[in-house]
Amino acid sequence: MKEKKTILFISGTRADYGKLKPLIRGVKQAPSLECKVFVTGMHTLARYGYTVNEFEKDGLSENIHVFMNQIYGEPMDLVLSNTVAGLSRYVHEVTPDMIVVHGDRVEALSGAIVGSLNNILVAHIEGGEISGTIDETIRHSITKLAHLHFVANEQSAQRLVQMGECKKSIYVIGSPDIDIMLSESLPSLEDARQRYEIEYDRYGIFMFHPVTTEIDSLKNQIDGVCQGAEKSGKNFIVVYPNNDPGCDIILDSYKDLQKSSHFRFFPSLRFEFFLTFLKNADFILGNSSSGIHEAPVYGIPTINIGSRQNGRISLPSIINVPAESSAVVQAIDKATEMKNNRIASSMQFGDGQSTKRFVAALSGKSIWETSRQKQFQDLLSWKAGV
Repeated sequence: MKEKKTILFISGTRADYGKLKPLIRGVKQAPSLECKVFVTGMHTLARYGYTVNEFEKDGLSENIHVFMNQIYGEPMDLVLSNTVAGLSRYVHEVTPDMIVVHGDRVEALSGAIVGSLNNILVAHIEGGEISGTIDETIRHSITKLAHLHFVANEQSAQRLVQMGECKKSIYVIGSPDIDIMLSESLPSLEDARQRYEIEYDRYGIFMFHPVTTEIDSLKNQIDGVCQGAEKSGKNFIVVYPNNDPGCDIILDSYKDLQKSSHFRFFPSLRFEFFLTFLKNADFILGNSSSGIHEAPVYGIPTINIGSRQNGRISLPSIINVPAESSAVVQAIDKATEMKNNRIASSMQFGDGQSTKRFVAALSGKSIWETSRQKQFQDLLSWKAGV
């Protein structure tokens, strides 16, 4: 029997690393656990800042294995198969006791496939959430492959029960990135501005990702949003979109804005610095889940555009608008007024104690007795208390 349990995290994007980082730190510090990280996806692409170096800056050089799972523009199905092949070889080399994946990306799906087919426990972070894209389908697919579920709130837990998951396999720990959001170690705004050479006193965050099922209308959507942002006269910190099909359409629309002093563009921002910018922003504009999950924690208004976050939680600080120039301008004015009047923070996704709960679960004995053979839990039986 192993002296330590080996936990293998899969990270394919800057976003999932922001969620996984506190959990990785917690596992690394736990005496009964050994931490490894399979780093792939957007992290390995120079176009997005080659964010492998973020792991190295966080002291994880000896814990990571880097695998390039794609060339630029490769379709998602090939990225999936590439990742499964590369991860499978690595898993047979290091023989982890558990594979931890987050969210709804193809890299996470790859981890769930490899784990389940090799009788390795699969733990899924933030399952049970809904959205308006193919991502939701992937997220729910991962749920059915995963043996353990670490969810953000009771609502997500209930959805997993509806999907036939065993209640004993569901742990409500909160959203892990809130651990970082509420920490006292975030950089100051002055340090963030200096690092990224941003001189704006007031600004909005702008993040817009492609919806793969709406490629035909994506050009009109992003043009409408860009025109509205430009007409508003506000300053914007713009972060590149995910590398999903359609990202080139968005980046092409950004070219004209790059001539304006009101817009600063970044392939990626280090997560802690992104949080500092978000915490001090007037609003966040676009269709990123950051507007739903993170912005409300800081009481920052969100201008949520289009269908990408359909089904997510609705809060007074979230303004839902179509991708039309005039609607965007009006929403920016409304969001700025909301910020000036201050809005209360919302803690719908956690209290900053996710890592503590996660490590406690993995350090116990019962979780390792989880059966690799899943059984569907009928909802009628569950309601009857069976």
